[in-house]
Amino acid sequence: MAEITDRQRQILKAIIEEYIETAEPVGSEALEKKYELGVSPATIRNEMVRLTKAGYLQKPHASAGRAPTPMAFKFYVSHLMEEEKLSVAEEVAAKEEVWDSRFDFDKLMKEITLALSKQTRSLAVAMTKSGGLYHAGYANILDLPEFYDIDVTKTILQMLDETQTIFDLFAKSFDEGPIHLLLADELGYDLLESCGMVFTEFRAGPKKSGSLGVIGPSRFYYPRVIPILRYFGGLIEELSQGL
Repeated sequence: MAEITDRQRQILKAIIEEYIETAEPVGSEALEKKYELGVSPATIRNEMVRLTKAGYLQKPHASAGRAPTPMAFKFYVSHLMEEEKLSVAEEVAAKEEVWDSRFDFDKLMKEITLALSKQTRSLAVAMTKSGGLYHAGYANILDLPEFYDIDVTKTILQMLDETQTIFDLFAKSFDEGPIHLLLADELGYDLLESCGMVFTEFRAGPKKSGSLGVIGPSRFYYPRVIPILRYFGGLIEELSQGL
């Protein structure tokens, strides 16, 4: 991963956050007007060219703006992102949603994926090492422009019907640490170049373990999605200790 200057980091962070919000390629003038970068649009353009050459940005066809690459999103999560911590009230509310299922692991996983999909507005998926597969929140992705293409949505839904495919995705681990990102071609399908998956591992008592994640656009609102995912992974471990 190419080294970038502090100014380039600042510009890259602004581009990524603008792209997460709008799903549209970002131009220099829009950045200069909305973000206090302290430099002119011309300087921003020059830095965007350098970031493109370094592999952090790409220029979509027929667009004057730039969009983040998968490498940029991973750099953002590792070095630029400021997480939004869940409030105590949010943690309590999430636990209450799944509390009544704590004595039945299968039911607990169904409720966890449903609650996770609601909290992240994504498609939530979980899988145990023994092959139990759970998913919820299909309707959430239909509101996102990346999934207006029926072929993209069809590919995602087909993935969920193929247990081995999901197992293989969870087995991939390109990122160190408790949170893993699979973006674009890492998902294994040409049509999913604008999509991504964020997941974590969990242990459920002494005998069960697996992975829990969300599928959606590569422009996840990471500052929110990652702490929510981490919390729900911990919740599975906490509530399944007696099983």
